[in-house]
Amino acid sequence: MKRLFTIALVVLTGRLAAQVTHDPRLQTAIVLAQSGRTDSARALVRQLLVTLPSQDPVYAEALYVQGGMLAPDAATAATSLQRVAVEYGTSAWADDALLRLAQLFEAQNDPGAAVQSVDRLRRDYPDSPLLPRANFVGARAAFDLRDETRGCGYLRDAQVGAGDDVEFRNQVSFYAARCEPSTTVTPSPDSAPHRGRFAVQVLAGKSAPQIDEMLTRLKGMGYTAHVVRDSTGYLKIRVGPYASRDAAQRNLAQLKARVGGQPFIVEEP
Repeated sequence: MKRLFTIALVVLTGRLAAQVTHDPRLQTAIVLAQSGRTDSARALVRQLLVTLPSQDPVYAEALYVQGGMLAPDAATAATSLQRVAVEYGTSAWADDALLRLAQLFEAQNDPGAAVQSVDRLRRDYPDSPLLPRANFVGARAAFDLRDETRGCGYLRDAQVGAGDDVEFRNQVSFYAARCEPSTTVTPSPDSAPHRGRFAVQVLAGKSAPQIDEMLTRLKGMGYTAHVVRDSTGYLKIRVGPYASRDAAQRNLAQLKARVGGQPFIVEEP
């Protein structure tokens, strides 16, 4: 297990030093860690987390550094990264934390958790520049789960976003060969655009596990559900979309009976 966590740290720290350029104290911690003085680096970040107010933007960054580079074990790393993704979902570090979580779970031979992290990144940060890399991680994890349809869908999305990165495109193409001979890769379940103007909102909250549980439950019932994040960080699960308010209304009573709560109709852009 320790060897696996060492591998995970190598993956996690690949871009970390280049990213953390905002706060000189965190830069110092990274330099200390890179020079082998990990204990001193951990102490510096712990002190920051103790003294900084949780509303300070540097707090989320410090949690990210703690989880992505300095944690002594996989469980501690996952806890810090999950806090960034859940408690600081509007920060600049949230999408990256989800990617690091996916990579960490993959290195720990937990493909189910890796896919879940990738799905959250895709769902909550559809414009993130990290999506191609996340889709590639998700594809490998999905193949480990023998979910070829999802894996090939992730690879299709990774290919679309690879841009001019020839090395990355080659990596994706190598895995995409297993999706042959089909000339069209099936999009992953959450990649299809939502059409229609109306939806039924069934839940809102900031607890990612609660949101994930409800999403899984709804999809198991056969509903098409998606998540919208508002400016305050709330995650809102909505079923639909529907082309008309009447169509949404017809499903409202059924949803209330099956999942409970107080679902209501919303109009989407």
